[in-house]
Amino acid sequence: MFTSVLMIEKALTSADVEFVTTLHGDEQVFFHVLLQPRGDQADRLLRAIDDIALGEIDEAAREGETPEGDDAKSAGEQALDVSLRALHASGSEAEGRLVENHPLDALKTLVAEVDADEVIVLTDPHYVEEFFHRDWASRARHKVGVPVLKLFSHSKA
Repeated sequence: MFTSVLMIEKALTSADVEFVTTLHGDEQVFFHVLLQPRGDQADRLLRAIDDIALGEIDEAAREGETPEGDDAKSAGEQALDVSLRALHASGSEAEGRLVENHPLDALKTLVAEVDADEVIVLTDPHYVEEFFHRDWASRARHKVGVPVLKLFSHSKA
């Protein structure tokens, strides 16, 4: 069985689930999902710049409403639960955990723990971080010792 660590920041959409579950054809994949809520991973200014770069001016104006800290945790738990149920419904095996601090350290530990074959980072675009190679995928490539695939989420959850 192929072992994949799937790093996400929000609930998977049905299009996301179909995308990641069909990447390896008919080979069975076990997904270890790590979710860090968006409110905990980047400061508001960078998120607002990303929104503006995507032409989502209204979203940029609402960045102050994005839950942070403990408020983001309950939304993150719900997003993780939705994502795991969707992966199970697709016929995949999956387990997951919420990451509150240091997502790349948690990723490195999990990759070693489960002897992962790959890491899939599935997020919205983060243009500022990607430009400076500070996004999860770019930084993970130097930490985990397995191939890292960067994918963009198909739609809003």
